[in-house]
Amino acid sequence: MQPSDAPLRPVTFHPDIPAIGFIAQTKLPSACTIEYASDVNRLAQAIRTLDIRGAPALGVAGAYGVALAALTSTSTEMNAFIADVTHAAELLISTRPTAVNLSYGINRVLTRVNHERNSSAATAVAISEAEAVADEDTSTCHAIGEHGLKILPRKCRILTHCNAGALACREWGTALGVIRSAVQAGYEVQVYACETRPLLQGARLTAWELSRDGIDVTVITDSMAASLMRKGMIDLVIVGADRITCDAVFNKIGTYMHAVCAKAHNLPFYVAAPLSTFDEEAEEADIIVEQRAREEVACFGGTKTIPDTVKVYNPAFDATPLSLVTGIITEYGILRLPEELTRIGQIRKEQQEQNQ
Repeated sequence: MQPSDAPLRPVTFHPDIPAIGFIAQTKLPSACTIEYASDVNRLAQAIRTLDIRGAPALGVAGAYGVALAALTSTSTEMNAFIADVTHAAELLISTRPTAVNLSYGINRVLTRVNHERNSSAATAVAISEAEAVADEDTSTCHAIGEHGLKILPRKCRILTHCNAGALACREWGTALGVIRSAVQAGYEVQVYACETRPLLQGARLTAWELSRDGIDVTVITDSMAASLMRKGMIDLVIVGADRITCDAVFNKIGTYMHAVCAKAHNLPFYVAAPLSTFDEEAEEADIIVEQRAREEVACFGGTKTIPDTVKVYNPAFDATPLSLVTGIITEYGILRLPEELTRIGQIRKEQQEQNQ
């Protein structure tokens, strides 16, 4: 595949239609298809079925969803309008309970809407705030990529899990954003992408977007990672995150296994995530882990692989204790854990002061 100069944007907003365009990620890598959600119900369906996925991208989609709800509301009286938009927001938040970015994007736009006095002004501010969420995600991912260069050797072999790339953000990516920035800076990078069972986000999505950009990528099964570490074929691990609490990183199921293996082989294990992914007031025990459908595990490529009488356990995420994490690459720099977790509160305070 030839490298592409065009930025890869999985979610776009078209207020003139109005609709939200999105790459139907469940169809990748066979086809790159753009579909459109002209109402919040269709957007919610796209999120549930993982046509739109990835924590930062969910935040952008959620923000766009509130703006779409404002645009499509038929209520002109303000209380009824707010009720319409709030109902849409609650529907979207319910689609993926673990990823914190979704509620962040939704609540940020909804807060601005609630401060307006009429539906026309509220709609206008919803659109502008949603675009601001998207633009900030772009700059955040590029900043994460630049900070990530500090922890990479000029020549390195990186293991990653699931998809924390452009397809999971507005563009560029978090974990893959570090890789893209390194390649752009002339680093010699080789990527090992774990296939990420049961839905193969690593094989289908990470491999697709890295090969699209001409970046050296090799897909391995999830169970091969420890063997490669033992053979000296991995220099470090970089993954994304769906939520970071005061004691754990929630990411795609299988992440914890890679962290344990990295620790056993004295390899750095980094998480790349924006400040919006932090939920530092919460603990691991507070978080609801999304349970996915049985069919995702019981079938492979349309073929039944498990007897109908056998049960399946299919959590979407696992929790990696912060003690196994070397550092978290954020748009504000690299946080070494756990001692620097307290910096998050100070950064949030400074943000609030700037916005006042």
